[in-house]
Amino acid sequence: MKLIEVTTPANQKEFIEMAVRLYKNEKNWIRPLDADIEGLFHPETNKLFRNGAKAKRWLLQDEKGQTIGRVAAFINPKMKEKQPTGGVGFFECIDNQEAAFLLLDTAKAWLQSEGMEAMDGPINFGERDKWWGLLVDGFSEPNYNMPWNFPYYQKYFEDYGFKLYFKQYTYMRPVQNLGFDEKMIQRANAIIANPDYSFRYIQGKELQEKAPDYFMTVYNKAWARHMGKSIALKEAQLMFGKMKPIIDPRLIYFTFYKGEPVGFFIQIPEINQIFKHVNGKMDLIGKLKFLWYKTFFPPNKMLGLVFGVVPEHQGKGVESAMIISYDKMSGKSSFPYKTIEMNWIGDFNPKMMRVCEQLLATIYKTHHTYRYLFDRDKPFERHPIFD
Repeated sequence: MKLIEVTTPANQKEFIEMAVRLYKNEKNWIRPLDADIEGLFHPETNKLFRNGAKAKRWLLQDEKGQTIGRVAAFINPKMKEKQPTGGVGFFECIDNQEAAFLLLDTAKAWLQSEGMEAMDGPINFGERDKWWGLLVDGFSEPNYNMPWNFPYYQKYFEDYGFKLYFKQYTYMRPVQNLGFDEKMIQRANAIIANPDYSFRYIQGKELQEKAPDYFMTVYNKAWARHMGKSIALKEAQLMFGKMKPIIDPRLIYFTFYKGEPVGFFIQIPEINQIFKHVNGKMDLIGKLKFLWYKTFFPPNKMLGLVFGVVPEHQGKGVESAMIISYDKMSGKSSFPYKTIEMNWIGDFNPKMMRVCEQLLATIYKTHHTYRYLFDRDKPFERHPIFD
């Protein structure tokens, strides 16, 4: 077997295409957009490089020169851990332990040479909401920017010595004809009856002009301390700008207290139901296909991206009230979405798991994020629980 570092345009193309060949007979695998993967490894499209991040990629060939595996390793200075921790990801391999271990050995050796003391994987070279975790249960079609892999990958990661750092759950529930936990309804009604609270979705000019500011305000209070970073208004505006081609105002919902934003949930149509038809390319043909399917065969599933309530309004029933009030709108027969999937809920976030359970949602998919400590005698610790 022969390792080749990805350094040329031909290598970069092969890094994408080998996965396409590997999964060609898997009906539930959806080809990611090529640009979404390749863009992560270039300073022009990934600003992490400007902050000192590093990355390397390798291809693995057999004796006949056929590509049988790939892997990437990276160092993200924004990852704040007890020990310097790098990442390994975009791992793909034939069902061969020797090949799999050689790829992981290669990533490990480079990370050690860069002063890392541990590696997490399989993870993304960027934010946690994309390409993060190993699928271990629920091998149906993946949601947008979520990984799909062969079941045998789990054995290779665990036999190599990776240990479970945390689980990521995707919850699912029907949009219509399913009730809620009775205690949740009681808490919700008490808040809904309070005239200081109001609940509404955002539409028209307010969606682009005001919603980013609302989002930034709530996010920085509700999530920043857990996620390790706050966001600036410009970042929030950029996020809403990127969502504009696919956004549905019926899926952006906010809670206000005396006119000030205190909660939200942001959802989008599950666009992998469209992207699966474009074969990874958003060239002219891909864009035409995207518009065709978006217009005539739109998604019937919505994807929950982020949910948050500012700390001073948590535990009062605001979460429940926001969901119950939204359900009254989405329960209309004209509402086109049949199911909702709530993506990326870590098992270190029991509060959010309880919210999903009160929604009578069930776990639909499970991903694992693993950690490998280079010092094998060092005590292993799982991800801390959010309070």
